[in-house]
Amino acid sequence: QVQLVESGGGLVQAGGSLRLSCASSGRTFTDYAMGWFRQAPGKEREFVAGISRRNGIAIYADSVKGRFTISRDNAKNTVYLQMNSLKPEDTAVYYCAAKWTTQFYVTYHTDDDYRYWGQGTQVTVSS
Repeated sequence: QVQLVESGGGLVQAGGSLRLSCASSGRTFTDYAMGWFRQAPGKEREFVAGISRRNGIAIYADSVKGRFTISRDNAKNTVYLQMNSLKPEDTAVYYCAAKWTTQFYVTYHTDDDYRYWGQGTQVTVSS
């Protein structure tokens, strides 16, 4: 079992920045590819970013490409999402997710890929 705890959400003005953190415990962090998803009110959960087990290979949704950066610190069992140039449409609950995989350099971008999820952290961007 993997436990994921997100933090770092909050209220920010448009154009501002936030860094989300997701701390993992319970299993070997480096056995998992990691991802960030978000869900806005009245909308389905959507993929934001994913990162591989090794070498920090990352993928992004087109809506955040160039503004968000996913990274991981395997020594701290933590994955991050640096969010810059935030827009009101980025307002959502952000979820961290983990997928056990034998693949070192593969990223994943669909809900069904991930088995473990955090409780979410609210990000609100005011205009």
